[in-house]
Amino acid sequence: MKKHYRKENDCLNCGAELKGKFCYVCGQENLQIKESFGHMMNHAISDYFHFDHQFFHTLKPLLFKPGKLTIDYMAGKRVQYLHPVKMYIFISLIFFLLLFKSNDENTATHEGKSKHKKELAGDQKLLDSLAKDPHISKTNKDLILLAQQENDKELKAAENKSQNTKNIIDVKGHKAHQNQLDLFENDEDVNRSKDTTYAMYLITQAKLPDEKRDNFFVRHVHKRQYELNTSDKSIEETLVEGIKHAAPKMMFLLLPLFALLLKIAFWKNRKFYVEHLIYSFHFHCFVFLFWSIIMLFNLAIPNGWHIDDYVSFAAFLVVIWYSYKSLRAVYNRSSGRTITKMVGLFFSYSFVLAICLFLMVMTVALFD
Repeated sequence: MKKHYRKENDCLNCGAELKGKFCYVCGQENLQIKESFGHMMNHAISDYFHFDHQFFHTLKPLLFKPGKLTIDYMAGKRVQYLHPVKMYIFISLIFFLLLFKSNDENTATHEGKSKHKKELAGDQKLLDSLAKDPHISKTNKDLILLAQQENDKELKAAENKSQNTKNIIDVKGHKAHQNQLDLFENDEDVNRSKDTTYAMYLITQAKLPDEKRDNFFVRHVHKRQYELNTSDKSIEETLVEGIKHAAPKMMFLLLPLFALLLKIAFWKNRKFYVEHLIYSFHFHCFVFLFWSIIMLFNLAIPNGWHIDDYVSFAAFLVVIWYSYKSLRAVYNRSSGRTITKMVGLFFSYSFVLAICLFLMVMTVALFD
């Protein structure tokens, strides 16, 4: 769409005298103030998504000229290309949306919800009776108070999830936990397997001597276990959902680590760390964009063809080829040295990635 420029040569933003279509002081384009709706929408979309000449000008070298984007960027040729960080955020968004596409379904049954609410109601009655016992020590009363608070939170959450259904709380819910009260008062050998909720677990802990009680970390692990077991979703669904949210953040944190590995591997090149970081962004942009194309291609293939594995293997070979070409272009090493560095980077990056994946899964399982 043709742009309409002002005839005046003063910048409307800062007042500087213009010597072209852009202000050399603030960078504002000398466009007409009154523009049509079409012009306004075109400018807004171009500025927000960067789907102008920059985006399409960046795609060609990114896909077909390995290493060129990094070389041009470090040489100062930056206006014609998208910024590496902006490009990564946009492409990674598309990649993870395709990677984690799924139709989440709630598999919990009404019967399971009702059973959980009965247990919580029984726990609440038991906790109220224990709190009124004058013979319980102050430490135990503190634990009981904490149990009441946790139980109340779970009960309110369960009621909110089933607010449009009828839930009849049977008195058997209280009788089912009466044995817990007997254990608390009489039995010293507590069987933790009888704890059906986190509140009951805290009651069990209150019965134990101070030296035998679980520490803060173990109590948190038990709390997370009860949360997963009583969730409307299965444990697998809950963990997968948490991983979906954590994976993009983990990958963004991996980019500086990959740049550090490049710094170590190519330390003789005497490049600044930021140069390795720019290559890291460009390389991951290619990988994410290329695999997004492959995933779209696999979705378009009829199920009867059964060539997904062959396409994925061919795509893996393309990534290997791209890695070799881009590393040799950016770091200017011989074929043998480039291949050697590639092998070292592959194993070191795989090791770092495995550690990050493990930490991510543990974080999701314990805290998310």
